[in-house]
Amino acid sequence: MSSDPWGRVDETGTVYVRTAEGEKVVGSWQAGTPEEALAYFERKYEGLVVEIGLLEKRVKTTDLSAKDAQTAIEHIRHQVDEHHVVGDLAALSARLDKLTETVESRREERKAQKAKQADEARSAKEALVTEAEELAQSEQWRAAGERLRSLVDTWKGLPRLDRKSDDELWHRFSHARSAFSKRRKAHFAQLDAQREDARKAKERLVAEAEALQNSSDWGATAARYRELMADWKAAGRAQREHEDDLWNRFRGAQDVFFAARSEVFAERDAEQTENLKLKEELAGEAEKLLPVTDLKAARAAFRSLNERWEAIGHVPRDARPKVEGRMQAVERAIQEAEEAEWRRTNPEARARAAGLTGQLQDAVEKLRKQIDAARAAGNDAKADKLSRELQGRQALLDQALKGLQEFGG
Repeated sequence: MSSDPWGRVDETGTVYVRTAEGEKVVGSWQAGTPEEALAYFERKYEGLVVEIGLLEKRVKTTDLSAKDAQTAIEHIRHQVDEHHVVGDLAALSARLDKLTETVESRREERKAQKAKQADEARSAKEALVTEAEELAQSEQWRAAGERLRSLVDTWKGLPRLDRKSDDELWHRFSHARSAFSKRRKAHFAQLDAQREDARKAKERLVAEAEALQNSSDWGATAARYRELMADWKAAGRAQREHEDDLWNRFRGAQDVFFAARSEVFAERDAEQTENLKLKEELAGEAEKLLPVTDLKAARAAFRSLNERWEAIGHVPRDARPKVEGRMQAVERAIQEAEEAEWRRTNPEARARAAGLTGQLQDAVEKLRKQIDAARAAGNDAKADKLSRELQGRQALLDQALKGLQEFGG
């Protein structure tokens, strides 16, 4: 009889395996020595060990389905339970139990992941539906249409839900697209009708513009052309193939009228040019009043110049801002001189300025003494700090003294 820690062979050639429940018959061996019998059934055990190891690796490193993994586990477990091998069967069962737990855990993870993906897909599709329903009310026809087509592509890339939910969401999505298409079609049909109305209206405006082009009633006709232009803009656009031709006729009639009027106005323009020269001369006289030294005389002289200015007629429109700006600059300078005079003769303001100047002078004198003391004591750091502060106070004092001079003191 031969034996090892996990099995033995009795004198009849029967092979046993030791388990926690006692010995189990593995099989019968009559073809060789007991040692060879044990080695044979131990090799079969090692085969199960390798098979379990390979299955563990597949479960860990591949996308083997839980169903297929469980089938493989049950197949190996059946071989272990039949105990036709010699070895630690309890260890194999423990590994199979642990592997079963791993497979179940993976099954739950995948189930949860699938549920999560379904929730995400549902949320994504609900968001697409919501956006599509909002776009269905849009009047940005091109942008909204392109966006709806983009949403369809996005929808196709999402996983399907359960049939009922998917069909309900798709129905809402499809209905929103159809509603938008219906509104867009109605809009462009209405737009075509409006453009036809615009064409008819603009043909009437062109006819009247062409009838007025030889008028010499400059004011009334120019005013009527302005009204016709307003009516033209209010009429909206006609079809593209008519719009440019109608506009060229309309604008051409106006050009004929305004060209004739321009010739008549040329003489008026010459008069305005002469007026400009006169006003430029007055502006030059006014500028000679600056800088103001005698406020009363400057004020009287400017008043006289301004009266002569008002008596002169219009100047060319494009030259008006510049020449008027010159006179206005002189007027502002005289006003500033008046304000400065008022400030100079204001005793309360002068007293405040004098008081501030005195305070700053005291502060500057005090700082100079502190600097001298710090230098004498060898404290250069403190002296440098006080010197920087002195510079700031001195700048304020200089400014205050300048202001005090404006008061004549």
